[in-house]
Amino acid sequence: MSSEPDQPFSDRCDVYGLTRDGAAWLASAGTYPRSTLALWEERPDAPVVLPCGPVFDVVSVPAVFGRRMLDRLWEEGPGSGPVAVFRGRMLLFSAPGTAQRLPSLLRWEEFGRTGAIPPLLCHGNGDAVTVPAPLAGAPTSRWLVAPDTRHPWLPGPEIVLWAAVRAARSAVRISIFPPADQDAKVYDVSRRR
Repeated sequence: MSSEPDQPFSDRCDVYGLTRDGAAWLASAGTYPRSTLALWEERPDAPVVLPCGPVFDVVSVPAVFGRRMLDRLWEEGPGSGPVAVFRGRMLLFSAPGTAQRLPSLLRWEEFGRTGAIPPLLCHGNGDAVTVPAPLAGAPTSRWLVAPDTRHPWLPGPEIVLWAAVRAARSAVRISIFPPADQDAKVYDVSRRR
């Protein structure tokens, strides 16, 4: 196949879509991986429902908060695994077992504080998620970080928790200084003679 952006499974990994290895990794989560790959070869604009658990878990977060988490992961942390947007939510692909462990870590972290971290939906064993099509299609369903290898790095529950806590803290700005008096006269003293 050609490596043009309008071809499925190009050798590129960016917002245009999946690589061949990334598609193979995603399809390996399903019961019939070859059927999934054949569907994507025929219809590269078709989203697919895949089971969570053995290959990956998914943490679904509101889009704005998810963007803050993703910024923390890339600016201050180890980066992220594959990330998609689907119907106004950000899907963070994570290590198997994250969906089982993350809720208890969040409860522990949020002890005494309520509302700082919005509800995170954790999808693990027994759950399924709709993943975007290999090619960027509708603006409501696309890859932000497309999988590019057959064994992508996936963050575990501790890293997802770290990103959520950092994102919540960055959203709340606390100052130790009192608010400025809006009626105060300000003089520029930097130009003294």
